[in-house]
Amino acid sequence: MGVVVGGVILDKSVVLASDSPLHESPSLQPVADSLLRKLRHSKIPTGISYDLGLSDDKDLLGKNQQMATGNSVVTVGYVMKPSREEDFAKRGAFPLYPTQNGLIFMPLTFELPLSPQLQEFDIVLHKATDEIISIELKSCTNFSHRIVYTSGMQDLQRYLEDHPDCCVIDSFNNIYPVLDRLEIQEILLRLEDLKTEGRSTIRGPHFLKVDSFKEPDLLQRLSEAKLSLPSIVKPQVACGVANAHNMAIIFRNEDFKDLSVPLPAVVQEYVDHSSTLYKFYVLGEKVFYAVKKSTPNADILMKLSESNGLKPLVFDSLKSLPTAKEDQHYGDGNCSKATNSCVDLDLVTDAANWLRGVLDLTIFGFDVVIQEGTCDHVIVDVNYLPSFKEVPDDIAIPAFWEAIKKKFELKRSK
Repeated sequence: MGVVVGGVILDKSVVLASDSPLHESPSLQPVADSLLRKLRHSKIPTGISYDLGLSDDKDLLGKNQQMATGNSVVTVGYVMKPSREEDFAKRGAFPLYPTQNGLIFMPLTFELPLSPQLQEFDIVLHKATDEIISIELKSCTNFSHRIVYTSGMQDLQRYLEDHPDCCVIDSFNNIYPVLDRLEIQEILLRLEDLKTEGRSTIRGPHFLKVDSFKEPDLLQRLSEAKLSLPSIVKPQVACGVANAHNMAIIFRNEDFKDLSVPLPAVVQEYVDHSSTLYKFYVLGEKVFYAVKKSTPNADILMKLSESNGLKPLVFDSLKSLPTAKEDQHYGDGNCSKATNSCVDLDLVTDAANWLRGVLDLTIFGFDVVIQEGTCDHVIVDVNYLPSFKEVPDDIAIPAFWEAIKKKFELKRSK
């Protein structure tokens, strides 16, 4: 368990550059900017200790307030890319002071030895996919052996393997299925278990793995997989490498042979869904969702592509695609169906709980579209540790903290 402080006094040598010319405003140390941002986002009173002879303009942060101590907190060490960390921190997710349920968050750095840092943490929160160098799908069958992480993430992985009692959100082994689009599609096939008379169907899209777009029997295999045009083609690797989001929508069979989507790939059913996407977020036992505009139905896409000779629509899924006018709102798993007459929230919540059990993940998200005509609820994407920023911070962040704390308490009880 950690120690809590209500304020921080920093020595000038930690914050200010020693080579600032006399009579000029001081400059910050290279590492100070990140430190001060974390303190600011945490709203921790901060001051700088300096000699009496130093001019007042070097008191950049003002006087510190009264400090307080305690020992009933749980320390969460986290590691992810700086831009993601900044996004979470600006929303108040990583405070250096205790949260309402007794968590404090400290950054884990690969620039210092890991073991001394990890010994100070009760929980490790990571976004391992931010530290992937490469993924090779053709070399072996064990997915964990195909991923090459940075040296720092490899060190963290070894430490966690050597210390199984350490509470981690989430286990490396548990995130592998969501890195592999083929594996997650095969898992979604088992949603058949949730099928109940009188309810809509929730399922994954029809799909087919393709190792070469020039396979002589490709069209027959597509037909056997219940795939018709248009179809969407995605790399099998779901994230962590530069081209994982390079996709295409295919309108003509003859265009497969020259397709530039990385192989192996997954050809997936394109579902007409009235340009509406439901983004669901699972934070421990709580489920939230946001409604966003999405890509148009197939007939509209085809009209948009006619000017280009119906050539494949190639895109990066992290960037914009043709959508209807932006319109989004959020809800939680306890909302009545009246708020969104098209979506069966009870059905999707059941699927969320089922996925949480199957994947054994604490924090993850998935996207649902509702097929026109059949009202099938189709899960088209699954990811772990999403930003969930479509949900208001005053609702999402406490749920985020609660999910982490409950995972720690469950681990400790075992």
